[in-house]
Amino acid sequence: MLKRLGLRIRALRDERALTQEKAAERAHLDPKHWQEIEAGRINVTVASLVGIARAFKVKLAELFESV
Repeated sequence: MLKRLGLRIRALRDERALTQEKAAERAHLDPKHWQEIEAGRINVTVASLVGIARAFKVKLAELFESV
């Protein structure tokens, strides 16, 4: 599931033509942490997911579509 979530987050980032660094900045996350999330190597906290959803201007549930 972590891998699929990471792929979904990457797809949303790509749709918005954002670099990992810019997306991480918008979500108030460290760029290295962002890389780990997209790679599906770490468990993501709810706080991080909320930040990611805000960075993409989507509802939290949309991060889990097709995951």
